[in-house]
Amino acid sequence: MPTKSLLRSTLFTSIMSSPLLNPCLAIIQGLVNSKSALLNPGKNPAINYLLQKTVYNHFCAGATETEVKRTIQYMKKMGFTGVIMGPGREVVLKMDESAPAESKESQKMALLEAVEQWKGGLLDTLNMLDEGDYLNVKYTGAGPIAVEALSRGDATAPTVIQEAMREVCNMAVSRKARLWIDAEQQALQPAIDAWTINLMREFNRNGVVVLNTIQAYLKASADNVDHHLHLAQKEGWALGIKLVRGAYIAHDMRERIHDTKADTDRNYNHIVKSLVTRQSPIQDSAVNSNPFPTVRLFVASHNAETVRKAYSLYKQRVLDNQPTIPIQFGQLQGMADDVSCELLAENKKADKSGKWTAPGAFKCLCWGTTEECLHFLLRRAVENKGAVQRTKDMAVALRREVWRRMRSVFV
Repeated sequence: MPTKSLLRSTLFTSIMSSPLLNPCLAIIQGLVNSKSALLNPGKNPAINYLLQKTVYNHFCAGATETEVKRTIQYMKKMGFTGVIMGPGREVVLKMDESAPAESKESQKMALLEAVEQWKGGLLDTLNMLDEGDYLNVKYTGAGPIAVEALSRGDATAPTVIQEAMREVCNMAVSRKARLWIDAEQQALQPAIDAWTINLMREFNRNGVVVLNTIQAYLKASADNVDHHLHLAQKEGWALGIKLVRGAYIAHDMRERIHDTKADTDRNYNHIVKSLVTRQSPIQDSAVNSNPFPTVRLFVASHNAETVRKAYSLYKQRVLDNQPTIPIQFGQLQGMADDVSCELLAENKKADKSGKWTAPGAFKCLCWGTTEECLHFLLRRAVENKGAVQRTKDMAVALRREVWRRMRSVFV
């Protein structure tokens, strides 16, 4: 990591692991909720400049295609295989049922326009990606048409959403990129799974283009993976899974979530081990008695122990010529830089040895104007608040590296 980036990462990680995080979180929350033009970074250059020089530059890729491509080149120059990227703009529209008929018609047009804006942002993002990169897709970003259908639990997406996603997927195929559908709150997730499985049925016939996200903090996550495996095996399409721990613990139904973090960690590691060894995480699953389907796993984790275990298991199976599946790793930009850099270091060793091909290491980026990325920045701050110990460990690792470089200069 270049020293400039190291120093900035050390500063921000130290703040995020200290009592200063709470007032910083309150400030960002205030900016997100404020209706005042004075506090709007899109209208106040001073606020915009302050945010850009601090949290925005730490977590976001840029506001223009030129800035984003510069960030992507920087990441790949560091040694990352590629990037995962999504637009920061979020659509928030709501129908007013009490409005006159003429007004309702215009509102419906606005809702359709929201889907077009969402699709346009995804296509613009794909235009900035290279072969092997990933597009990050949130269905709720399409606005109320998607949210209402997801809330009802519709098994198929509204036609306008289906058409938009077909266009996005076709473009991903043409650019030899992939995309994943983000997990969201449990009230919406069953429909998200159904819509994403429909996409995999259509676009994953000749390899993995679309991946679904599984949240390991859910007690039913292993069964959900088995369900995906069973369908892929039975219907003959390739399965893509992005595995995360979970990001909606403050909003989801608590009884559906593992009782302790240790339970979540064990479940996450168990699912990874099962898939890498070409097994269902459900021991007596019918999947295990038939030819294992084509599967690609993306380990999206900031947990150093999980990443090390998954990496070591995959490496051992490759070197021992045992059957396994393609696996890749990724962390968010501005977070878990110690984990990311450890991956890069291990991959360099693999490249030098020439004995095996290391799994890809990726960074997840968000792009857009400061105003468009405010909600994303708020989620990053909340996420760090909920992972204090991990953030402290990262801060210690970064400070240790700063001290090492200082000593190497003066000794």
